[in-house]
Amino acid sequence: MRKLSLLLLFVMAALFVHAQVATNIYWVQFTDKNNSPYSIDNPEAYLSQRALQRRANLGISIDEYDIPVNPQYLQAVADCGVQLLNPSKWLNGVSVYTTDPSAIEAINALSFVEVVRNCPNDPVAQEQKERWLANEMKPATAQRGMYGYYGGAEAQVTQLKVDVLHDMGFDGTGVVVAVLDGGFVGTEEQSCFDNMREEGRLLGVRDFVYGSNSVYTQSTHGTSCLSTMAAYDPNNMVGTAPKASYYLIHTEDGDSENIIEEYNWVSGAEYADSLGVDVCSTSLGYIDFDMPQWDHPFAHFDGHTAPMSIGAEIAASRGMICMNAAGNEGDGTCTLGIPADAEHILTVGAVDASGIRAYFSSVGPTYDGRVKPDVMAMGQDTYVASGYGDWWPYYNGSGTSFATPVLAGAVACLRQARPYATVQEICEAIRACGNRADNPDNYYGYGIPDFSQALEMLSVEEPIEGAPVEVVSVFPNPSQGSVRVVLNDGAKADLTVYDMMGRCLYTYSFNGLNHTTLENYLSDLEAGVYFINVNSETMGRQTIKLVKTR
Repeated sequence: MRKLSLLLLFVMAALFVHAQVATNIYWVQFTDKNNSPYSIDNPEAYLSQRALQRRANLGISIDEYDIPVNPQYLQAVADCGVQLLNPSKWLNGVSVYTTDPSAIEAINALSFVEVVRNCPNDPVAQEQKERWLANEMKPATAQRGMYGYYGGAEAQVTQLKVDVLHDMGFDGTGVVVAVLDGGFVGTEEQSCFDNMREEGRLLGVRDFVYGSNSVYTQSTHGTSCLSTMAAYDPNNMVGTAPKASYYLIHTEDGDSENIIEEYNWVSGAEYADSLGVDVCSTSLGYIDFDMPQWDHPFAHFDGHTAPMSIGAEIAASRGMICMNAAGNEGDGTCTLGIPADAEHILTVGAVDASGIRAYFSSVGPTYDGRVKPDVMAMGQDTYVASGYGDWWPYYNGSGTSFATPVLAGAVACLRQARPYATVQEICEAIRACGNRADNPDNYYGYGIPDFSQALEMLSVEEPIEGAPVEVVSVFPNPSQGSVRVVLNDGAKADLTVYDMMGRCLYTYSFNGLNHTTLENYLSDLEAGVYFINVNSETMGRQTIKLVKTR
């Protein structure tokens, strides 16, 4: 990531001392997925039930992109004497590490290998990047002018009107967000995440840089980004999606600027997809690399050329709503960073609390003439958690890196309210309710969105397409109170209630007479989205979504 918005100077200095230069990483591109043991007909072998449910909700079919890389190909590459790093099914290849040139020759000779690309680093260019990061990092002491429920985050939350969604009961509950970043130092100790940890909403972590079991290394950047969504410390800081669940994924190597990091990100996004993640927030961007042959010229910014942009497009096609920082390069002709050029994601620029564009916020257009950024959120003097404990818990920082998760949390709340809306419908609604929607440009995009308006634009979704109908009726739906279930055919049926995380909450067997027995149980459910699965002896299976609001 060429531009991390906020890193502590003394921490970065310490990291630089320990930087290691990886010069022997390669990308192996395969020609096909022939003779794979995986198939489109058996997606349970490589996608979680939650991922399959998301596809069913949105009418998305399983296709060849979903099929993992052929394990026989991976084994053959490993047998050449290299270390396998991260495979990518969307790009159909694998990154590897080796110091043996003959191993690369052997891989090139394999019939199913299209090309092997060397991805080395240049220590001199790396030092230049490190100096730039140190110069950019200038955090300000937290400005605590407000002590209401949202604490110092009040301006960035209310600017998007996401507080209106919170008041309606849409606070991210049941929605899963993946944060793909360069490190999460301090997340495990920061008190604003205590509620997330205590409620089991930190679902997991994954490191695609070093392959370790921890993501709590390298930088606090991911911690600060996460806080704008997940913080729940009333009267100090409450984020835009304080009750969502989160995965933390490390894809950015702070010790280098290597195109392999784009491939890391794609592998990370695939992982998020396989888990059933709903929203992806990424505050990374790539333009120039340590080795100039990998730099992205303007022609690459067409949304379909750079590896990470290709991956972002595929991620959106799987049903994940992806947000990416526009970048911090300021004015010019397309100062965006890859994958901010991707067409079907929301690229986020930065404004201040008054809605004025930050001077550093990157601009479009893309190479093919599309308006970018898409929308704006507060990224100047944003209130964030530092990741350094109680001695300096919060501060104000600046960068599109922070505008992006602020908006991503709002999107998570919108997804909770409208779980059957497609990615395109949600993105279009968010653009349409921007304060510059009537006259979008490459400085503000469609402007600052009003999420209360976006909610009104998106209708309540229909039942899952193709599911058997009328085994039971559930009404009213959505409901602010009592809910009644009626078994329509008078026969026996087994019913199960699940939450958005796929957890079984309740089971019941109808005997054909007790049609309203479930009324009290469902009426007592908290605000959120639930799935009611019914299996009838005579009418088959049916799945119904129940929306409870406050």
